[in-house]
Amino acid sequence: MNAVIVGIDIGGTNTKYGIVSDSGEVLYQNKIPTQEHSDFNDFVIRLTDAINNGLDQLPGENQILAVGIGAPNGNVYRGTIEHAPNLPWKGIVPLVERVKEILQVPVMITNDANAAAMGEMIYGGAQNMNDFIVITLGTGLGSGIVCNGELVYGYDGFAAELGHVTINPNGRHCGCGRKGCLETYVSATGIKRTVYKLLADFMENSELRGISFDDLSTKMITESAHRGDIVAKAAYEYTGKILGSKLADTVAHTNPEAIFLFGGLSLAGDLIFEPTIRHMEANLMPIYKGKVKILPSQLQNQSAPILGASSLVSKYLTKKPSIKA
Repeated sequence: MNAVIVGIDIGGTNTKYGIVSDSGEVLYQNKIPTQEHSDFNDFVIRLTDAINNGLDQLPGENQILAVGIGAPNGNVYRGTIEHAPNLPWKGIVPLVERVKEILQVPVMITNDANAAAMGEMIYGGAQNMNDFIVITLGTGLGSGIVCNGELVYGYDGFAAELGHVTINPNGRHCGCGRKGCLETYVSATGIKRTVYKLLADFMENSELRGISFDDLSTKMITESAHRGDIVAKAAYEYTGKILGSKLADTVAHTNPEAIFLFGGLSLAGDLIFEPTIRHMEANLMPIYKGKVKILPSQLQNQSAPILGASSLVSKYLTKKPSIKA
């Protein structure tokens, strides 16, 4: 009987899941749409059925040892997803309890960016680092902070919500109910909103004019910028300016060795990295200048969040976090 671990990454658009060997090899992976399941229980049933179907497709006899889950607003202490702005289920949902009930194995959940940070530390570019940050740039903006080799969870399990630091208190409406959050400017959705603002401000021709908001993608913006489109290039400059200035603030809090950018927006390469680095350096205190690296994640593939989520389980099995009184 082969012991395997299941890694799950719950995203605003899709939920990816995979079956991982004890050596870190992804034996099977797939995904289900997240937004199609407005009923939380229906989502859990479909997800666990999909996991069991994947297990059946593996050769030999295999048994799930444990499940690790990365999810927006995942609370490691309580095993819940709480008020996640980009997911269809509102309020507090008991994900660990429901998955454990069906699969009958230990289950751990954490913030999706924490899972990415763990994956970066074990399998990626942070393997020899004790102090670093991972910024996930997807539908929203997530962050995982590692200090002294340990993930920072905070008192109540919700540390490192950099996507919801305020850029402008009278700025863009955010799914969390507030205005001006960082992720409304720096994310796949945020840069689309920036493009539409710039299209209204610029009179020059742009190949992005005439594309509906729903049809516009980060890939389109990136490709247009590489072709010299003035609006697309300005959108990346503006996005990097905001991200860089806020990362300068974050450096003052944690003094990291490196900050890794992960996710679709980071795949734009120098279009996002160059302005981010430039504006971060311009806003850093002198004691930090030239010391903090901004790097692309070395886990830029669909297996990365699965590996990150599954890697949490080994720690979970030896020491389960408990809520602080």
